[in-house]
Amino acid sequence: MTDLYTIRIRDRSSGESYTLQVPQDRYILQSAEKQGTELPFACRNGACTTCAVRVISGEIYQPEAMGLSAELQSQGYALLCVSYPRSDLEVETQDEDEVYELQFGRYFGKGKVTVGLPLDEE
Repeated sequence: MTDLYTIRIRDRSSGESYTLQVPQDRYILQSAEKQGTELPFACRNGACTTCAVRVISGEIYQPEAMGLSAELQSQGYALLCVSYPRSDLEVETQDEDEVYELQFGRYFGKGKVTVGLPLDEE
């Protein structure tokens, strides 16, 4: 028998809160949609940060979340499109740009930028 968990999602952009029932073997985003809840998403592959949330309480399993570093995951960030509940959860949606900056911002502005093609043409 599959465990069923209560997931509470607070959508920061809309101010709405949702309560869902999600089986442990189903993605949270997919289950939310089937229950009529519209949440932000883009790729559905765990590669971007559009569906990012911060876990306030509970346990989440996200082995396919390649769009989040292990460091961000350890800080409580998750991607709903590839996340499975492992307990009752409370999460809060995040601003995609904020999470993207946390993930990749340290790489921008560090190297020399050259105008033109990357290859010399003679």
